[in-house]
Amino acid sequence: MTTHPEYMDAFTLDLFEELFSGAQESPAPEVAASVAAALEQAQTEKATAPVVHLFMLLLTCRRDQGLSPDSFALSRGKLEALARAHTAADEHSVTIGGRVDKALAIVDAANRRVETYLERKDTEAPSGIYLWDEIQANIARIKAALGMTDADFDTYNGQLKFAINDVETLGRAIPLSGNVLAQVARITAKYRMRLTPYYAALIRPEHVNDPVLLQAVPTGEMIDNAGIEIPPVAADHSPARLIDQFYPRTLTIKATNMCAMYCTHCLRIAHIGKRDRIYGQQTYAEALDYIRANKRIRDVLITGGDALVLSNDMLQKILNALDEIDHVEVKRLGTRIPVTAPMRIDDELLEVLAASNARKPLRVVTQINTAQEITPLSKVAFRRLSGAASAVLNQAVLLKGINDSRIKMWQLCETIQAAYVRPYYVFNCSYRNPQFAHLRVPIEKGRDIIESMYGNISGDAIPRYIATAGGKIPLHRSNVVATTDDGITLIKPWSGEEVVYPDADAELYADDNFSFEKW
Repeated sequence: MTTHPEYMDAFTLDLFEELFSGAQESPAPEVAASVAAALEQAQTEKATAPVVHLFMLLLTCRRDQGLSPDSFALSRGKLEALARAHTAADEHSVTIGGRVDKALAIVDAANRRVETYLERKDTEAPSGIYLWDEIQANIARIKAALGMTDADFDTYNGQLKFAINDVETLGRAIPLSGNVLAQVARITAKYRMRLTPYYAALIRPEHVNDPVLLQAVPTGEMIDNAGIEIPPVAADHSPARLIDQFYPRTLTIKATNMCAMYCTHCLRIAHIGKRDRIYGQQTYAEALDYIRANKRIRDVLITGGDALVLSNDMLQKILNALDEIDHVEVKRLGTRIPVTAPMRIDDELLEVLAASNARKPLRVVTQINTAQEITPLSKVAFRRLSGAASAVLNQAVLLKGINDSRIKMWQLCETIQAAYVRPYYVFNCSYRNPQFAHLRVPIEKGRDIIESMYGNISGDAIPRYIATAGGKIPLHRSNVVATTDDGITLIKPWSGEEVVYPDADAELYADDNFSFEKW
């Protein structure tokens, strides 16, 4: 059996075999000059990059022109010396064949997979940071139209005071056609509309189905969509006042029905009702008593409505009560406030959250559905929240025209990750409410979008794809295509390539006499 030095591994042997299988012909003068210059640099500099450049140049000459290194008076021995120098200089002893003929080819193929996304993301799915100049112009227009001062716009109370609740105000704030406003008037007679002036400034009205507009302003389909509305979640999963519970160790406190903005795809459309409601102390006491009595509960989500619509005092009381219950180990706050009214994230609120997080982990769970919702203001809000909570997680909803393409969803996930938010779930838009059937996306479409992320964006920027049907059910298709004696055959979602992954030895796994037990 022939053995070779480490710098001549199988990858390098294959590379040399290919290089020297070319013809020995006279190259064009300019090609010969390029190779000569690359050779001189590779022999002079004590670095790996010049050696890689030389071998890449020789490989190109072989593949494009059929030329052997002999055409450039380069002997095998001279190239082996350079291959040895490359491996010796590399901290991880990477060989020239592994780098040139494998690693760089893999990187090149990967780069090609994301070329279209990088070229189109800022035009097809621009972030609010990218659009900030345009948004600032919108802010100035909306402040003038609504008679808001700078102080009004820059405060949470001002955002609520000047919230857009009716069609007349909407028409003053956003240049929409009369026909569109008429459709909105038809729906607001039955369903609530509210958006903050800040969120309205994110809308690009010249884009017919702007993704922010679609989320904030209801349209006639909410009445026209046919279907039977399934009873709201509270009807069959509320064992106590304000409580929703699907799981043995986790539950939700619907602490308010109020939001700074009412989304057109809201799962709790029935719970929101037609008016804001303030709950009494007895109501919260009953919910907390249920949690105290159920020692299985360890994770409590405070939501609504929107948890951060609660006053700091009320929020602090609820968090303190939960922190005093021994078996409650984790708390969560459900909120859209950081993207609908980031002014709410102030020092006093952050102190309340940080104090509770210091006692037991507190996570903030938000909903961001398009990169357009991330502006310099919301990014600062999330950065500050990330310093006061143990984690900030995003639960997006897959929505037609908003995030239902690879480019839109990739951009969303990368943008929020850079804004201190971890992509957590993507929900398939609920079937429970026919009102927003026009926004639903086929499950298979969602699978394609989510699984396209693997191998193309950061692993912790990839959310789980979920359906809500009596609990959260994963929707990822199985990547296991076969099981044989050799192992499990998996398919790589990003390339379709199949790879055999050896499974654990079943008999060995079943043997309890191992490790410390064995010795």
